[in-house]
Amino acid sequence: MPNYIVRYGEMRFLAVFTSNEVEYPRGACVIVRTDRGLEAAEVLAEAGEHVPELPDAAGGQILREMTHEDRHEIERIRAQAREEIAISQRCVDKLGLQMQLVDIEHIFGGERIVVYYLAENRVDFRELVRMLAGEFQTRIEMRQIGVRDEARLLADFGDCGKPVCCNSHLVEMPPVSMKMAKLQKATLDPTKISGRCGRLKCCLRYEYETYEHIQRKLPPLGSTVDTPEGQAKVIGHEILAEQVCVITGDHRRILTDAKDAKPAPGSASEKDDSPGEEHRQEQNLQS
Repeated sequence: MPNYIVRYGEMRFLAVFTSNEVEYPRGACVIVRTDRGLEAAEVLAEAGEHVPELPDAAGGQILREMTHEDRHEIERIRAQAREEIAISQRCVDKLGLQMQLVDIEHIFGGERIVVYYLAENRVDFRELVRMLAGEFQTRIEMRQIGVRDEARLLADFGDCGKPVCCNSHLVEMPPVSMKMAKLQKATLDPTKISGRCGRLKCCLRYEYETYEHIQRKLPPLGSTVDTPEGQAKVIGHEILAEQVCVITGDHRRILTDAKDAKPAPGSASEKDDSPGEEHRQEQNLQS
């Protein structure tokens, strides 16, 4: 039986699903059976022999291609979800729970409703589950999420004008640090390098390895180099251009290609910023 990589659920889970001898093109909308029940999904690609490791490995089975009736049912469920959110919020307010309701996912087959919420502390939601189960007459699953997952559920477009990465192509959300922004000479204003989730933008990580690889080939800051203008001290890097900014003996600042800046004989390389200072700067910017 052919296997396919499929994306499903409001959290955009990825897993390998088996098919009943039917071939599906990329982008096909299908109905699948997962461990949560019947769900609507999208076929991304056929799974070959060497499938990349996926974060959601449970998988399941593709039952059929989505029909017009299925699409109408999905539209009905989405319209109904707005009312379900309002009912759930009234229940949360009535019980006085210290939690923020983020979104509700109504599984296509009706097997359960997943309630996504934010909370700083542990929440006893047993009474809430009983109330919601009585209202909706189905199984209720409570799922606590973080701010990045909240953006995955609710965010639309980023500052770049494109759909946010976490809600489109990004499978995992690896950690991002201020060191990455500093190396790429991005503005260090937290309001400008933070995404819709309030954390550092995921895209700061995309080119970090390239910057780091090129920087290792450049003369370190503070080192003395021989240039066409004579000996000079390195005071800055233009990493992508593979150039260094130097100050000459007569106090002129010039840009020169890294290949033309050779280490001066007997010069000692030194860093302007110690690891401790860089760490303190990063802590201040993150606070």
